[in-house]
Amino acid sequence: MAELPKKAKVVIIGGGVIGCSIAYHLTKIGWDDVVLLERKQLTSGTTWHAAGLVGQLRPSINMTKLAKYTGELYRGLEAETGQATGYRQCGSISMATNAERFEELKRSASMAKVFDLPVHVVTPQEIKELAHIVNVDDVVGGIHIPSDGYANAVDITQALAKGARTGGAKIFENTKVTRIRHNGDRITGVDTDDGSIDADYVVICGGMWTRDLAASVGVAAPLHACEHYYVLFEGVEGIDNTLPVLRDYDYCGYYKYDAGKLLVGAFEPNARPWGMDGISEDFCFDEIAGSFEHFEPLLIDAMRRVPALEKAGIQKFFCGPESFTPDVRYHLGESAELKGCFVAAGLNSIGLQSAGGVGKVMADWIRDGIPPADLWTVDIRRNMPFQINRKYLRERVTESLGLLYATHYPFKQYETARGVRKSALHDRLVAQGACFGEAFGWERANWYGEPGSTPEYAYSYGRQNWFEANAEECKAVREAVGLFDQSSFAKFRLEGRDAMTVLNRVCANDVDVAPGKLVYTQWLNEKGGIEADLTVTRLSETAYLIVTGAETEVKDFNWLKRHTPEDAHAVLTNVSSGMGVISIMGP
Repeated sequence: MAELPKKAKVVIIGGGVIGCSIAYHLTKIGWDDVVLLERKQLTSGTTWHAAGLVGQLRPSINMTKLAKYTGELYRGLEAETGQATGYRQCGSISMATNAERFEELKRSASMAKVFDLPVHVVTPQEIKELAHIVNVDDVVGGIHIPSDGYANAVDITQALAKGARTGGAKIFENTKVTRIRHNGDRITGVDTDDGSIDADYVVICGGMWTRDLAASVGVAAPLHACEHYYVLFEGVEGIDNTLPVLRDYDYCGYYKYDAGKLLVGAFEPNARPWGMDGISEDFCFDEIAGSFEHFEPLLIDAMRRVPALEKAGIQKFFCGPESFTPDVRYHLGESAELKGCFVAAGLNSIGLQSAGGVGKVMADWIRDGIPPADLWTVDIRRNMPFQINRKYLRERVTESLGLLYATHYPFKQYETARGVRKSALHDRLVAQGACFGEAFGWERANWYGEPGSTPEYAYSYGRQNWFEANAEECKAVREAVGLFDQSSFAKFRLEGRDAMTVLNRVCANDVDVAPGKLVYTQWLNEKGGIEADLTVTRLSETAYLIVTGAETEVKDFNWLKRHTPEDAHAVLTNVSSGMGVISIMGP
């Protein structure tokens, strides 16, 4: 076995499909001084049991671009590396059994035109023609994406690893990282059970181990493992390898041809968290016990959708762990807390269909120091420190797994793990009939119900049930006066004789104003791009108050901290939880 190098430009922790994709893409941009470390064998943990779906349509143009790139990469990977990938472009069908779901699918199809992704709205009869095994009696319509498909997750990972090795990367299996090293400011390397490696960059791709790995160096990467189920049926009449991937969102199920069998999986609305007491040191290509009773109702629904399953045999009932994040979005990019520490984890059971795009953008991000596109929705810096709390995560992921197949209504609010952060006025707002939404842990009054009513969202793609209430608020503020509790804003104090000099270096506008004056400004990066949009109030000759968005609290605080010179007489303090914000507005 080759010896570990003493130095590398990049060390990647984790040999699943994400880690191997990042190694592969780093070599594609000409970085060959790359080391990947896997505690057991490549694909162990989660990748090895992935169902293998490769879908492309996502909620935004940038995320769809990443998914499209993944499909394009997989189509040519076998020819490039000589390693079989099991990739098959069979298309996919997503079905709707009610008007609301069909509206969501049609909106997705319309949006796909912007993404240059062919998506066709189809009738129940057309679905039946494309997939003869499906019962469409209750189906009102769907969408067909001809370029979707599936692949073998293990083979894809091995192909990416082979491509990475060909490009100069070194991959070490059975090598556990015991410590990530840093100097308090940036990454310096890793220690393993086989020696130490100095490194300029460390990328944590540890799957369900990522939260604890990141937390060991003060980085928040909230995720938690859940049980994830699928069943392999054999002897299913009427299936062959032309069968499209089927998604039956309203009944939480998906169906995929699998070497003569039919794989039936699900994203149930009430998931079962796993690994609350830690994950065994020996966990590798393991299954977990699961609960047939928990999964049985979904199987009954599957037999209604595909009647041939009633006469088929179950070859395998499988349960394995998958990690999910509080908002069902990836964690990507450089951490706010530690320079050179990158994270790519929390793929919410769509790691294989995301891996190509994730590897490409991560390689560019590491090289350039900034994301190659607007990836804020999946940026690791959006996370709050409280979100790695185990109790919070256990409660939230029972909901987040099911949200993958839930109807994605506008203004949908999370129901679990609520009430984490409340303003000092919360009880008064409750008394006034507030209906609260969650924003980055904060309970925000989104609208107010009529006196005596119970203010609750009634989700819809049409006019919202709070439309009139909101109109009344707007009218009141335009014609009279309104009071807003905006305590969820992030607040920082920068104090010291160099405070003004430090701020004027990062602010687009001049903050050298008289005490009591407020300046609206942006913070700029070295390329002239906007990093933050906020207000700076001068409190005194040596003190400033910075008020920014709740969403960017961690990112903005650490941006200013990083850009405060070590020899500057300026101290930055996060006072977000210690100050309220009341806004009074109107003519």
